Amino acid sequence: MVIQYAPGEPVSWHVELAVVDGALQAFAALTAEMVQMSRTESGVLLYERYISSDERTIHVLERYASSEAALAHLLAFKEHFAPRFGHLIIRRKFEVFGDPSRELKLLLDGFGASYSRILAG
Repeated sequence: MVIQYAPGEPVSWHVELAVVDGALQAFAALTAEMVQMSRTESGVLLYERYISSDERTIHVLERYASSEAALAHLLAFKEHFAPRFGHLIIRRKFEVFGDPSRELKLLLDGFGASYSRILAG
């Protein structure tokens, strides 16, 4: 039996990024700004960044209380950070977990997202 979240349930993602050569310091500074802004947003449950030991790969972990909170975050990201962010990274993978709303899924599809729904837990 597959468990289905009801609309409005949490949505999470894991994004794997490569930092453009020579851009790690700028990426770290931008990340600090992004983390600070996420602290002011409603519905952000998890917002973490990890860097590999060789400092070439960034892992982004985010979790939102609902599709609406995730959508609001992405729209704020687009307005405040997207142009700078896009010049600093290469997106390798964007994995979404949960059951995003149709509107959120349309936006995530633009990032080349793949989707997994909950099986248990």
